[in-house]
Amino acid sequence: MNLCLLSPINLSVSSCGLLLQKCLKAKLLEQCKQIHALMLTSHIDMNALSLNSKLIGAYASCGYLGAADLVFERTRNLNIFAFNWMISSFAFHGYPEKSIGYFSLLQQSRIIPNKYTFTIVLKACVGLMDLNKGKQVHSMIYRMGFESELSVANALIDMYAKCGNTEYARLVFNVMVERDIVSWTSMIHSYANTGKIEESFILFEKMRLEGIRPNDFTWNIMIAGYARKGDCDTAFTLLSKMNKEGLTPDLVTWNAMISGFVQSHRSTEALALVQDMLDAGVKPNEVTLTGLLPVCGLIDSVSRGKEIHGLVYRLEFFANVFVASALIDMYSRCGSVEEAWDVFSSVPFKNIASWNAMIGCYGKHGRVEHAIKLFEKMQYEGVLPNEVTLTSLLSACSHAGLVERGLKIFWSIEESYGVRARKEHYACVIDLLCRFGRLEEAYNIIKDMPTKVTDSIIGAFFSGCKVYTRRDLAEKMAKDILHMDLKKPEGLVALSNIYAAEGEWENVENVRSMMKDKGLNKMPGSSRL
Repeated sequence: MNLCLLSPINLSVSSCGLLLQKCLKAKLLEQCKQIHALMLTSHIDMNALSLNSKLIGAYASCGYLGAADLVFERTRNLNIFAFNWMISSFAFHGYPEKSIGYFSLLQQSRIIPNKYTFTIVLKACVGLMDLNKGKQVHSMIYRMGFESELSVANALIDMYAKCGNTEYARLVFNVMVERDIVSWTSMIHSYANTGKIEESFILFEKMRLEGIRPNDFTWNIMIAGYARKGDCDTAFTLLSKMNKEGLTPDLVTWNAMISGFVQSHRSTEALALVQDMLDAGVKPNEVTLTGLLPVCGLIDSVSRGKEIHGLVYRLEFFANVFVASALIDMYSRCGSVEEAWDVFSSVPFKNIASWNAMIGCYGKHGRVEHAIKLFEKMQYEGVLPNEVTLTSLLSACSHAGLVERGLKIFWSIEESYGVRARKEHYACVIDLLCRFGRLEEAYNIIKDMPTKVTDSIIGAFFSGCKVYTRRDLAEKMAKDILHMDLKKPEGLVALSNIYAAEGEWENVENVRSMMKDKGLNKMPGSSRL
């Protein structure tokens, strides 16, 4: 834009309006400032042809919100154009409160909102996650007759969905006279986000029956939804159909698919998916690699892990603490403690996940002293332990037989580390005591547990009673079990085995009756010759 030809002599209201319009569309901030200066020095009537409102729009479109706000405050003849720009620009730049504030000023004026006003103020409601404000705006929309406008209805669905009210979103969707791909996709996304993937699929199929072709975003929602739910077969079928329609999954969808296959222990298919992703020209990110690394532990293949480790270096993700933690965990699962330590040592900035992964690795492989020394070093470096750290330490003490060390850590959890003991910590200390015959201490701890007693804790206790022939304590616990909400029968099965070993079949039958009354059923065993 050539401003050299402009001067206070040949500058007109209409030329200023045209130039500001160009600045707005092309986001030309410096030129906008120059025009503003020329207008001020040439005493152009800023109220003529809504020049003030156009100047507000130009500054707002360039993200120069302070100047837009200043002009807005000094303008007497504001129009809806100026209000819409202020509402939208503040919402877009992450200031939803101010956006709603301008909408409130609009309501106090005599200016009538238009459909664009409502679509952008609903986005501000999403930014605030304010469902009540969204409902108030919906009420205004209904009163002013904008509910039938497609863009407004789509914005309402989006607002209700993102503010966590899928039912209201569906009500808006159901009464829409006209629906487009945005309407269908928003509603499908809403159901998928709340775990109702079957509802998403029904809408997905209905949309196709009504002749609306899903776009890549719609396909991605469906595939990722099924993958996250663990239904990898359906996700893979949809992926194939998407490819046939000439559309390519995005990185989020590939990541969800890979993670879904890994969590379903379908390691070979997860690795094949990564290759498919690379063949499609999609570059993995940190999420891809952290989701994929557990595969190596599942198939106990350190060589595969090293291949992925090489990919981490080629993609320059080696400094990412989450990738590093996943690598440490992978090497730990594969039994490669030294490689895990090499990764840990090379991470420039460690977070609690990195420390936990390495402490857990040492504990898992019996290097308890290393785990404790690393724990002490972590505290020296100012990193506070969390629940996971202490669970790893207690588990390590249990497997190494360090009863007193484990008890000392357990009893000082809250006082020394500011962590409230959870069921995982109790499970570790009960296992530790029962392994070494200190069953009375274990019984007293279980009796006084402030958290819910788990099946694994009961199972560990009864197993200890069986090993150390403490039938008296087993029977005490059996009475206590009547008041517990257990889901699995392992503990009572262990008690039944204690009685059976002594030939007390009547008591065995009593335990089985207790299991039946509590609705606990043991899976029948089988054998092959």
